[in-house]
Amino acid sequence: MAFLLAVMSGKEHMKKLVLVIFLVLLACAEKHPPQPAIAQGATVLILGDSLSYGTGAKPEEAYPELLEKATGWHIVNAGIPGDTTSGGLQRLPNLLEEHQPKLLLIELGGNDLLRQVPTKQVEENLKSIIAQAKTQGVQIALVAIPEISPLMAAVGNLSDHPLYARVAEETKVPLITDIFSDVLSKRDLKADQIHPNAQGYVEVAKAMQETLKALGFVRAP
Repeated sequence: MAFLLAVMSGKEHMKKLVLVIFLVLLACAEKHPPQPAIAQGATVLILGDSLSYGTGAKPEEAYPELLEKATGWHIVNAGIPGDTTSGGLQRLPNLLEEHQPKLLLIELGGNDLLRQVPTKQVEENLKSIIAQAKTQGVQIALVAIPEISPLMAAVGNLSDHPLYARVAEETKVPLITDIFSDVLSKRDLKADQIHPNAQGYVEVAKAMQETLKALGFVRAP
């Protein structure tokens, strides 16, 4: 009898565990629903700074160029070294009008953090960029940038700045996480303290493609 009760108890425990896992997966699916796929040949705009420009490697080794080859998209690399969220906000209207992109990848904020721009201002600028793109019907993904921490950089343990998660949550746009934090945590993938080298950009492009595929933007083969 005791054995039977134990078996029954185990089954009930398993049912509860399965239910919990199901609810967690359901919550994740609701938070990050699959995005409409971007067709090959469609224009994708990357609004960024030196990380998108490809500082630390040759122009053809920048991750937007590698991502273009991997996805078949026409990628417009609007990365400018030293650019900030306020600069990106000013540039965006002309870029949207000129290129009419289907998808906007926002990779900005690192220079703001280096210059100690108030976090609140960085968040407001990013939200304004997102709002502008939404009025044009452009799909959007936000790329998280590492928190400035010489100590964490020295021990190879960078993590994304939490402002990106807050902006993504508030604006309901997909967030691409951990890519630059992971790459810039590895000495052999860095050209300097804040830029990947050629191999680092290869890793960025691979991780970016996988994340965009998981989000639904890249069609599975």
